[in-house]
Amino acid sequence: MEKIASLAYATHDGTELIGDLYLPDGPGPHPAVIAVHGGGWQAGDRQSYRHVGPLLTDAGIALFTIDYRLATPGRPSYPAAVGDVMAAVRFVRANAAKFRIDPARLGLMGDSAGAHLAALVALAGATPRFATLHADDPTAGVSCAVKAVVGIYGVYDMAAQWNHDALCRPADQITEKFLGRALPADRAVYFESSPLSYATTDNAQIAFQLAVGTEDDVVDRASQTDAFLLALKQAKIYARPVVIQGAGHFWAAWPLDETDSPMARYAPGLLRFLAEKL
Repeated sequence: MEKIASLAYATHDGTELIGDLYLPDGPGPHPAVIAVHGGGWQAGDRQSYRHVGPLLTDAGIALFTIDYRLATPGRPSYPAAVGDVMAAVRFVRANAAKFRIDPARLGLMGDSAGAHLAALVALAGATPRFATLHADDPTAGVSCAVKAVVGIYGVYDMAAQWNHDALCRPADQITEKFLGRALPADRAVYFESSPLSYATTDNAQIAFQLAVGTEDDVVDRASQTDAFLLALKQAKIYARPVVIQGAGHFWAAWPLDETDSPMARYAPGLLRFLAEKL
């Protein structure tokens, strides 16, 4: 395995965006996954996927784990973070030959807020709302299409998450911080920013795997993973759930050598999905 650390993939509004690239041995070209960390759109970094990099490279899959712009008090990061993730996909595709990557075999994965961004870019990146973000990027003309998406305890319906947090986590209204508006003030932006809104038949070429724990108390499984899974299936989009018994939230960053950890139990299914769908 080769690791290229602190690789700049774009500069947006004066902020240099960085990722770490894990490359398998051999000439390739290899499929690749762009990984988007969680943290409620306000915390976290690319180190969350440091254990997944070696897992994927051992299976012949490259991993590009990225930082993106986060929301700060009084400063929402939508749609900036969406444009950052799109730029990361375009960067990998534009530099595929350099990194021994197959540009036709790209995927996205993320956990929690990262799963939201991964799913939104995969389903809506080519729509008029998002396609022109950062049109001055050197790679702006490159496609950000992907073949597969892995979502781990993700947020797919922003209005449902606002309602959940209003009851269960009122001190940390993560969707409101990210979008800059409360749901009663602007329902349109909650619809626009929800991957669920783009689960339509014209996206049937993308495959999804949705992983979730049975004990998640941060993101509600029924209104998020289960509702999104139903919408994907209604649109004839390949979608499969992976339910991890006893798992809560936050486990995507856990080490894989802890044999009973949720991530260690999930890893074989993750690798099987990527081998089949990338």
